[in-house]
Amino acid sequence: EVQLVESGGGLVQAGGSLRLSCAASGFTFDDYALGWFRQAPGKEREGVSFISGSDGRLYYVDSVKGRFTISRDNAKNTVYLQMNSLKPEDTAVYYCAADPSLRQLMRGYDIDYWGKGTLVTVSS
Repeated sequence: EVQLVESGGGLVQAGGSLRLSCAASGFTFDDYALGWFRQAPGKEREGVSFISGSDGRLYYVDSVKGRFTISRDNAKNTVYLQMNSLKPEDTAVYYCAADPSLRQLMRGYDIDYWGKGTLVTVSS
């Protein structure tokens, strides 16, 4: 059974930090590109950050560049999102996702696997 389980969300004040983790199982982790998406109340889901499976290419949406860092530990089958200098507009449910194709993953649909999400709330 494939599972992506996010953790690390919570309530934090503006300017604070959180580290999200997503533990994967049930598929060949090394062969998959990984990404973090978020969905704020009343808004569409957006891609936040992506990391390729092969050569470690990184991508970030402009609104988080310089503040968020994505990384992966293939030995632990885990992907991380370090979030610093958090802003109230970062408040959302954060989901991790996995797909063999980085391009497909970045498109945001027809993705192989999704986690159930973890809530991040940033207070002003």
